[in-house]
Amino acid sequence: MTTVTDVTEAEVLRDALGLLKDREQVAERLLASSAKHSFDPDKELDWDAPFEDGKWFWPPELVSLYDTPLWKRMGEEQRILLSQHEAAALASLGIWFELILMQLLVRHIYDKSATSAHVRYALTEIEDECRHSKMFARLIAHGGTPWYPVSRAHRTLGRVFKTISTTPGSFTATLLGEEVLDWMQRLTFPDERVQPLVRGVTRIHVVEEARHVRYAREELRRQMVTAPRLSQEFTRVTSGEFARVFSVAFVNPEVYTNVGLDKHEAMAQVKASGHRREVMQTGAKRLTDFLDDIGVLRGVGRRLWRASGLLA
Repeated sequence: MTTVTDVTEAEVLRDALGLLKDREQVAERLLASSAKHSFDPDKELDWDAPFEDGKWFWPPELVSLYDTPLWKRMGEEQRILLSQHEAAALASLGIWFELILMQLLVRHIYDKSATSAHVRYALTEIEDECRHSKMFARLIAHGGTPWYPVSRAHRTLGRVFKTISTTPGSFTATLLGEEVLDWMQRLTFPDERVQPLVRGVTRIHVVEEARHVRYAREELRRQMVTAPRLSQEFTRVTSGEFARVFSVAFVNPEVYTNVGLDKHEAMAQVKASGHRREVMQTGAKRLTDFLDDIGVLRGVGRRLWRASGLLA
């Protein structure tokens, strides 16, 4: 049975950004790139080297409390400790998100030809995400910080989202989870103030995630052209709600308790911080501009994106 999304590649597809590229050609190029530029973190990184005294675990400007009154009262040692716990919390968030992403990718390819390049690349991306999750978990364990799971409410919402998400909704959520962290990591891996191991982890992630972003962007453009109108509208709403959940989950309040701060005071200052709001909106801008161009940020969905704090 032919569905709306089974449009043949011979048919010309176009959106506000122009002609869509052939799905198989895109996948073949990504597969070739994967063959040349994939990494084994267990072998690529020096896990035996000790952390260096006085170096950050995340650029200070990206730490949630940066430039707040509380930050100004903290000593350098406590600030660096907070950066270590926030790096662990972001790695924990990354694992949660990648587990969701892998399940969504499996759903996406479930009824597609296993011999197609599009499916082979999805399986390749799942391999990448498995390595990334193990790499993040090893980084957390190596630093001796706790694992920071998302709240029970967010875990439940994640299960619901995986169940009800449309295909375009899944790729929108994929980009949300990948692009904000990618922007931060692109600032992290060349930063010599940051621990070498953290820089190595972010470098690997940035290189491999660039392919994942390309795959998701190309497929989301296709889905927003070919999916039924109801699916498109549902995608706009669910992606806005996922943006709200993601923005809240981005800061785990327990990091403040674990470095000797009052978490309620810290969270209030983060919420009021103009610097933090600018960081999050700047990190999301490339994505929100893209989503706006292809028609995702409309109606109720756009209002939810604004409520998330990721859209100015």
